[in-house]
Amino acid sequence: MYALQYMAAALYLATGVAAVLGLALPAPKVLREARWGLLLGAVVQFAAFATLHRLDPAPSLTDLGYAVAVMSWLAVLFTLLLLARIRLPGFVTPVAFVAFLATFGATLHRPDVIAEQTGTTIPHAHVLLASAGLAAVGVAGLAGFFFLMEHRALKQRRSVARRVAMPSLEALDRVNRVALSLGFPLLSLGVITGALWLDARSGSLWSGSLHETWMLIAWLIYFGLVVLRFAGKQGARQAAASAVAGFAFLLFAVLGAGVVS
Repeated sequence: MYALQYMAAALYLATGVAAVLGLALPAPKVLREARWGLLLGAVVQFAAFATLHRLDPAPSLTDLGYAVAVMSWLAVLFTLLLLARIRLPGFVTPVAFVAFLATFGATLHRPDVIAEQTGTTIPHAHVLLASAGLAAVGVAGLAGFFFLMEHRALKQRRSVARRVAMPSLEALDRVNRVALSLGFPLLSLGVITGALWLDARSGSLWSGSLHETWMLIAWLIYFGLVVLRFAGKQGARQAAASAVAGFAFLLFAVLGAGVVS
């Protein structure tokens, strides 16, 4: 299993380096073909996950290191779906490097904890749903970041798109909207299954821990962002800035507060 994870990490790293070279040279063909490196890395990483489940005893997917790896894998899949419909070569570089760090990090973190025997699939459902939601809103945050970068460049009469092969502001705003509309429901289901998992372990839906508190705050923030976005109360630039800030806070709630608690 670890050999497959190393292979997937190497593929992601090679893809990221190739995408950087494609941007620097510039070499549009290299940028266009970089997506295949992401696809191959995702296939190998899926094989690693399948091997993980077949181990006896199986390491828990609820472990933070593996959960982050699952999130990055789902972000890669979501990005590949977007690349099939929208010209987003600029996305390949950050997604590939994040996937490399998450996948390689999972190989360094080898917990002795085995999968919990709760009699249900709630823990794995929680990890998958929450990871899928995080991946989607992460892509929304990335689209928002590129939107702000291109918007600022256009105001200064220099287009990043000409140098970095970026999509239009309209396309980035559409990615932001689609990713948010997909990510928030998944994130909500992740919160619900997390509460059910806690209830199965302790008999309570709420323990009042620091991690749970910050996650609830993050969910409320995203609820507000969704309402503002789809009620037409935000312009494209404000929505982009909100997506970046919201994802930064969510990362703190999931990783920062989770580590502290």
